[in-house]
Amino acid sequence: MEDSRKDLKYWVGFSLIPGIGRVRLTQLESYFGNLADAWTAAPSELKHSGLDDGSIRTIISWRARISLETEMEKLESYGVKTITYHDHDYPSRLKEIYDYPPIIYLRGSLLPEDEWCLSVVGTRRATAYGRQVTEEIVADLVRSKITIVSGLAKGIDSVAHQSALEAGGRSLAVFACGLDTVYPSENANLARRIMQQGAIISEYPLGTKPKPEHFPRRNRIMSGLSLGVLVVEAGDTSGAMITAHMALEQNREVFAIPGSILSPASLGTNHLIQEGAKLVSDYTDILEELNLTVVAHQVEMKELIPPSDTESLLLRQLGTEPTHIDAVCRSSGLPVATVSSTLAMLELKGLVKQVGAMNYTLAKEARQEYRVKVE
Repeated sequence: MEDSRKDLKYWVGFSLIPGIGRVRLTQLESYFGNLADAWTAAPSELKHSGLDDGSIRTIISWRARISLETEMEKLESYGVKTITYHDHDYPSRLKEIYDYPPIIYLRGSLLPEDEWCLSVVGTRRATAYGRQVTEEIVADLVRSKITIVSGLAKGIDSVAHQSALEAGGRSLAVFACGLDTVYPSENANLARRIMQQGAIISEYPLGTKPKPEHFPRRNRIMSGLSLGVLVVEAGDTSGAMITAHMALEQNREVFAIPGSILSPASLGTNHLIQEGAKLVSDYTDILEELNLTVVAHQVEMKELIPPSDTESLLLRQLGTEPTHIDAVCRSSGLPVATVSSTLAMLELKGLVKQVGAMNYTLAKEARQEYRVKVE
């Protein structure tokens, strides 16, 4: 992680070069050991790394025009944070997808509770029905401590973001351009509000304008960040349908709101339901399918009862493999009564799981939030 922060300007530099994505960046990092050496490498060295001639010519041409110091100054002036896939705060679920972005740009904040997030997408030409359903379901999801992800587009996307913010929740907007451009421009105020109650995110460096080919790639990040995707209204060949199909490829859950068979806005959602998407008539359908009915309670418990030294000690004794309570007592040096009561509290907070016969493992969030080293 330290090396990636030290080399950050080179990550930014390579992100400015067309055609240098995850696969080629991984090649370079694997061969050179770091991106600083890759940035200054001669064409012959780049050839030895496995890059094709076209990629080498592109790198040589572009890096001569890029001032890394200027780019870093621009990021600082816009208040943009950069996160590489080596960093501990890179979204863990996003890294699970095949084509994860090697670097993401962010304005606002990502919090541990954003791990529980759902993408809400739909048509730009939302009907009154679609707007009402989005407002009601999003507000209920937010009250259940779910973060709402969308793409800041007109229509359903905008309603989803607004409803989340108005309900006092968090929202993440994924851009198909650099974070110095808000698209569509009329959502500039909405973007500012999202930064205050969440974050705007992009894989594209500053100065990148929205292009048609960027939007499908943006959609893979929205679904990749999320536990699932809710499609409210969509035509049969819309961007929302692309997001739903990407979610399926990423092994994410897909949910759809049923609509009138006479409404063009419901053609896509009705089709998804025919193909096996979960029909949603109430927000509880989503929570139950994702096994998130206890999320709000767990978050409330963690807010009411901050972590103690004893909890931190016990978390360090656990890993991904089941550990019996007797072994926890021996390794921690604590009496069984203390260990038992503390593990019960950690279970209520959603940080450990009892997997049977008094064996415990770390929950996924504990590995991220407490950064416990898991061998």
